[in-house]
Amino acid sequence: MASLNLNTVILCGRLTTDVELKSTPSGTHVCTFTLAVNRRFSKEGEQQADFISVVAWKERAEFISKYFKKGSSLCITGSIQTRAWKDQNGNNRYATEVVAEQAMFVDSKSEGSATPSYDAPSYSKPATAPKFEELKTDDDLPF
Repeated sequence: MASLNLNTVILCGRLTTDVELKSTPSGTHVCTFTLAVNRRFSKEGEQQADFISVVAWKERAEFISKYFKKGSSLCITGSIQTRAWKDQNGNNRYATEVVAEQAMFVDSKSEGSATPSYDAPSYSKPATAPKFEELKTDDDLPF
């Protein structure tokens, strides 16, 4: 039996604060931020959101800190990571976060975003509906 290992996350939401770029002692860039992601269903008419911790490293961290600010829409793909450590008082601490592997623009320039973005092509409906031949019976179908 083959083992299945899959750890992939796709999140689209809004930044809850401005992103601050930091560096490790070795000079590696890192940023951490929280992404507010609306839940699919609302409770009693109120929209609810989950606040998910995300960490980005190296060039990705530089990109996010340069082009995104509080309230910006951001879509990321990555993986879930858990960490454990002891705090200053010797207590065990745990964190679960998403490690960003890709970051993508969501807002367009026309939405008041001061950041560069990718404008998706717009598609319109054809002027006339295509004409299809009506089949009289299902006997002609090969399945």
